[in-house]
Amino acid sequence: MVPVTPAETATADEGVKPLRADAQRNYDKLVAAAREVFAERGAEGSLDEIAKRAGVGPGTLYRHFPTRDDLIDALMRDWSARVLADSEAAVEADLPARETLERWFTDLIKHLTLHRGAAAKLSAAFDDPSSPIYRKCQMLADANERVVGHLTDTHELRDNIESRQVMRLVSGIATVADASGISTEEAAPMLGIVIDGILRDSATS
Repeated sequence: MVPVTPAETATADEGVKPLRADAQRNYDKLVAAAREVFAERGAEGSLDEIAKRAGVGPGTLYRHFPTRDDLIDALMRDWSARVLADSEAAVEADLPARETLERWFTDLIKHLTLHRGAAAKLSAAFDDPSSPIYRKCQMLADANERVVGHLTDTHELRDNIESRQVMRLVSGIATVADASGISTEEAAPMLGIVIDGILRDSATS
């Protein structure tokens, strides 16, 4: 997987008005604290604990992040770049179809389960345009389309395979793995079933 990049800032998205210096410091401290708390306790970690670790009051947290999903969205900004980079790398590696899918799906599971509980939240927001993390879900779908579309164009996949449905299957496996506490390696047989189901017979050997 692509290495972690520097911490996100409030101005990472186009069209977002830059914050005052003190507000930016609070924003950065909240994002850093959220990363710690979510890594320890999952995506349902206490928002009050995040504010406490950041050294700010709950009101400051809610001014920056009105909902939990807004905070998760901020955490996921550099994560998005890593997902896209991994999808590009899977295609550019020019491996056999099975190995391409194994590499990409393994990376995808790791991304989806980076924070405990995140896989379920992403799956739930996949068809909810009102969710603050909906754009991240669409980015995931686009990254998956990059890989699945490439294999479709090279006639490695069965007819009528839709990348969006493949994304749902892999997201479901990620959610199960996350909830069950199983490793990516332990999830590999489930991913293998998906791969066997979408590859043409000539590509499954």
